[in-house]
Amino acid sequence: MHLPTPRSGTADQNLQTLSAKARDASSFLKAIAHHSRLLILHLLSDEEKTVGQLEESLGIQQAMVSQQLARLRMEGLVSSRREGRQIYYRVTRPDIVIFLRSLFDQFPEPHES
Repeated sequence: MHLPTPRSGTADQNLQTLSAKARDASSFLKAIAHHSRLLILHLLSDEEKTVGQLEESLGIQQAMVSQQLARLRMEGLVSSRREGRQIYYRVTRPDIVIFLRSLFDQFPEPHES
């Protein structure tokens, strides 16, 4: 369901700005709204890693890691660089890291019973 776009002249300029920001925020949240993508972003928030390193850390198949990285790359949330045969991935913007840390802080660590 899409929110209506305010028309010029009928809506306050602030509402138009807020509407554009809401669309951007919605796209961002959709891009990270997957367990594996959140984990990948979290792992990349400290340092860049290769697909193999991510695969080992997450315990999921390389194809799944590559698929999730492709989505994150398409959304502009990660970028890559090649060094020889290795491709290293990193989070593109520091504000994404700040957001993720804040998000993860909202969920306390589970206590063992």
